[in-house]
Parts: sequence; structure tokens; C-alpha cells
Amino acid sequence: MDTDLSLAGLATGLRERSFSSVELTAALLAQIAERNPQLNAFITVTADEALQQAAAADAALAGGASSALCGIPLAYKDIFCTRGVRTTCGSRMLEEFIAPYDATATARLAAAGAVMLGKTNMDEFAMGSSNENSHFGAVANPWDDTRVPGGSSGGSACAVAAGLAPAALGTDTGGSIRQPAAFCGVSGLKPTYGRVSRYGMVAFASSLDQAGVFARSAADIATVLPHMAGFDPLDSTSSEHEDPWLDACTTQPLGTARSGRIGLPKQYFRDLGVTEASLQSACRVLEASGFELVDVSLPHVDAAIPCYYIIAGAEASTNLSRYDGVRFGHRCDNPQSLEDLYRRSRSEGFGAEVKRRILTGTYALSVGYYDAYYLKAQKIRRLIQQDFLAAFADVDLIIAPTTPDIAFKRGDLVDDPVAMYQQDIYTIPASLAGLPAMSIPCGTHRGLPLGLQLIGPHFAEKRLLETAASFQQQTDWHQQRPGQNPQAADSGSET
Repeated sequence: MDTDLSLAGLATGLRERSFSSVELTAALLAQIAERNPQLNAFITVTADEALQQAAAADAALAGGASSALCGIPLAYKDIFCTRGVRTTCGSRMLEEFIAPYDATATARLAAAGAVMLGKTNMDEFAMGSSNENSHFGAVANPWDDTRVPGGSSGGSACAVAAGLAPAALGTDTGGSIRQPAAFCGVSGLKPTYGRVSRYGMVAFASSLDQAGVFARSAADIATVLPHMAGFDPLDSTSSEHEDPWLDACTTQPLGTARSGRIGLPKQYFRDLGVTEASLQSACRVLEASGFELVDVSLPHVDAAIPCYYIIAGAEASTNLSRYDGVRFGHRCDNPQSLEDLYRRSRSEGFGAEVKRRILTGTYALSVGYYDAYYLKAQKIRRLIQQDFLAAFADVDLIIAPTTPDIAFKRGDLVDDPVAMYQQDIYTIPASLAGLPAMSIPCGTHRGLPLGLQLIGPHFAEKRLLETAASFQQQTDWHQQRPGQNPQAADSGSET
């Protein structure tokens, strides 16, 4: 059967009995079994559970279930707790951890009738930009298996791009949805901080982490997001912002935006390199659709990377201190003392990048350095947020590159952490400001995808998705698949 359909197409097929959820799920599981050994997109495949959930969904559909996700198979980044299924965070520390409860996001999707195919690979504890930091091995980019898929949600992006799942959940702390979406040629949305509950999502940096969605199009993302978003009393940072659009979007298709002012920040449009032609073409498409493009300035974004890595490292140092070999997680053999237990359990359980960030964060929080590093970083974060708020007083959205280049080769940046951190140069500022942002395919270079980033004011997911949908109605970059004319004409020509 054809699994390469939009979510709306899959939902229609299920309701018209063109195929059953069991048939759809079995077809996707067969593709996972065939291709995952090469791609390594999944850490855990929940085949038996998926077929049971699919059978239950078929029964619900026969009884008149109305949810657009009923019977739709999804994949979840292995950072979301799932009752009875191991949640590893890509780490040896949690290699055998089986969560006793469900994350709110996955529980809400299950309540909507979604089927869980399995848990996708990721950089350890979501720390990385290449998915090379996983204890379970690197993920391959389906466009070129010698290249990275991006990180930390590389497994989810790879699964969607390769057709192993029609949509997948990821998390974005500094770009971990948008960057892999760009590298793998799919659409990926990081919602406003607080839009989706963090309960049951293993913490990396609590003031930055946000759950989001990968799919092939903005319309598909709009089908998933309303079912997982909304206030959750179990998460103290969950927003109580009411948005009638979220409720309406569960039953109505996504519209398109045909007008508005889009800002072009001069700090993002310097020395664009291989992304320049695609971005210029995307701007022409948006202008032809009725949008007005205006110049804006974000004067403090150049300080975003050092600011982010101080704040995120400090929060990681605090959050990961719970993994001590006592209550849960990896425990060393035959500890000789309590100190030996702590030291060896953490040394054996954490990988090199996680250790680097814990040490950096601990240093930034230590006596004598707190004011010089952590406090100053928080002040800079506030300035970056104010830059965006000032820009959004004049424009509806901001456009930017998602990444500085196409996906790089595996191993190229492993020994150069600073160069690796620079891969997030365009995505980190929106994360520091807590803004919604998404990446959509906008062209290719040397046969590999490039991404266009759209950034909106707080809780502007509707406008983001409608603008992306408008762009995708005018172009076909989101419809291209790995292996389909990989050396086709590059850059960003319209269709």
C-alpha cells in the first residue's frame, strides 16, 4: 500500500476503509525492519504494541471516532517517557530504564487514537547537533548515508524523511527540531515555550526545552500539534494561554496566509554562502504571494551561542545531577564507597559531550564565576528577547536561514566542539527568546536539502503554519524524497 500520503490523505483512507490502521501500521513496520539497520533511526521498535493500538483504532473508527489522528502511526523521540517501554535518551545511563508513566504529549496523542511505532534515536540527553553522540550509534541521513541527519532529534527527522513514519515528535532546546528538519528535507516546528507540556519529557535545559513536531508539510504539523498542545497542571511552566485556533484545527484544515510583513534581519543575511540562492528564491515566492519583506535588526544575536551554552550547560548540570547510580540509571559494579559509586556510575554512564556540558555548566555556576558567566548570560538573553519583541512591533514574522550549510559528513566536526556549536547559529536566538519557529524545505545544494526558517512572536503558531503552507502551495521542495532525482537542479526555483 502507498504510505507516502499526507496525514489528511491517510485519515481519509482510514475513514473510507481504503485500508485499515493495522494494514497501514504493518506496512510502516515492514519498512522500518528493512531500512532501520542502515539508517539507525529507531532505538526501540514497538511492533506488538503498535499492532494492538492499530486494531483498537480500527474498532474506534468503525464506531465513528472523529479524531484526525485516530489510527495514524507516529514515532516518538526517545526522550518522552512511555509507560512500559524503555526511555533511554540515547544514553548508557538510561539504557535499561522503563518509564512507569507516559509523558503528557504522548498520552494526549494516544488519547486521540495515534499509534506508536517506536522510539527514535537521538543525541545523548538531547546534547548535540549531529546525532553522533548517541550511545546506540549514529543516525544516517537518508539523502546521503555518509552525512549526519542533524541533532539532537535526528532519528525523528530521518524517520519522516525516509518514509518510516508520516510524522514524529522531537524536542528543541537550541535548534534540535529545526536543524535536523533542514538537513533531512522535512518540515519541523518548535512551538512557543510552554505551548506543549514538558511533563514526562526528560529534562536537558528546563528553561529552553520544548516538544514539537516533524512532518512532511506544515499542514501535517497542524494536524498533530493541537492534539498535544495546551495547558497541563503537571508542568509548572505550561502556559495557560487560550487559543481557539488549536481547538478549531482539530476538525478544520489549515488555511494559508497571503499577506503580512516579514522581517529580514541583517544579522542573519551576512555571508550566506550556499544558502543564499535558496533564500533569495524563497523571498521572491513570498513576495509574489502578497507578503511585504522589510529589513529589521536584531543587534544582540551575535552573542547568542556563548549565551546559550552557558545557560544550557548550567541547567544541564543541575538536571543531570539526579543520575547518581542510587535511585535509577546506570550503576557501576562493586562500588567501594559512596564517592566511588557516584564517580564511576556517572563516568561510565555519560558520554563525552554530556560530560563536557555538565563541567561547563558547573563551572559557570560555581562560586566566584556565577556573576561573570551565568548572570551575564541571562542578561544577554533578555536583550535578545527584547530585540525580537521590538522587531515584531513592525513585522508579523521573521525569515532566516535554518543552517549555515547542507548536512556535513559524519566525523567531520566530532573533534571540534566549537565548530559543531556553530551549526546552531541561526536557531539558538529564537530558543533563548522562547519564540515559535519552524524550518521548511526551500531548495537543495549538491542534491542535499536546505531549510528556510520562519520565526514568529509568542503563540503565533497559526500564522507560522499558514505562511509555511502558502509557501508550500507555491513550491514542491517539501514533496521531494531521498533518492528521487538527488542531483536535480539546485537552489530554489519555483514550480
